[in-house]
Amino acid sequence: MADQIVATPEIREYVRAVSLREDPILAELREETAGLPGGSAMQVMAEEGQLLALLVSLSGARSVLEIGTFTGYSTLCMARALPPDGTVVTLDLNGRWPAIGAEYWQRAGVAERIDVRIGDATGTLAALADEQGAGSFDLVFIDADKANYGAYYEAALHLVRPKGLVVIDNTLFFGRVIDLDSHDPDTTAVRALNASLRDDPRVDVSMLTMADGITLARKR
Repeated sequence: MADQIVATPEIREYVRAVSLREDPILAELREETAGLPGGSAMQVMAEEGQLLALLVSLSGARSVLEIGTFTGYSTLCMARALPPDGTVVTLDLNGRWPAIGAEYWQRAGVAERIDVRIGDATGTLAALADEQGAGSFDLVFIDADKANYGAYYEAALHLVRPKGLVVIDNTLFFGRVIDLDSHDPDTTAVRALNASLRDDPRVDVSMLTMADGITLARKR
């Protein structure tokens, strides 16, 4: 039986050469984001953005919730995959970062599909539950502050419909999840969520060793 191969830089470049379809608008947004302090570390890989778009399309999603916008690369990928009347509700603490993406959303012709909510995500999620009700989203993407991942996951599971998909980013968290000397709040929270997901009877789950770890949880 084949084992997991090591993704060397050469392998990653090969994968990009034969599968990545990043267009100029996405590439320009990624390049602008990379020039920001911590930008490269905080934005999703181009390959992950393409995967998110595929998941939106495969699931037939019309309503997507994103927890953590940053400059909106993943927002743009998912919005493009929606039907014309679809919506991405995207949450961020600081309006400065989504404002960078807004120009690119406009250029891509999907700005009207994107609903940006600025503020503390916990409060915004509670407001969305009151506003739209349980099971109101087809897909939820979590990529925000890691210390609150447990709370974000529970809110996402409440807001996603049965058979809907919750996608959680950074579930390997730079490899710190296996470092027994790492006890910071972010690592501890990601590690705890990973452990609970394995035995959560409410979802079917798969962790992908792609990018910084991507976990797919399908609500039963």
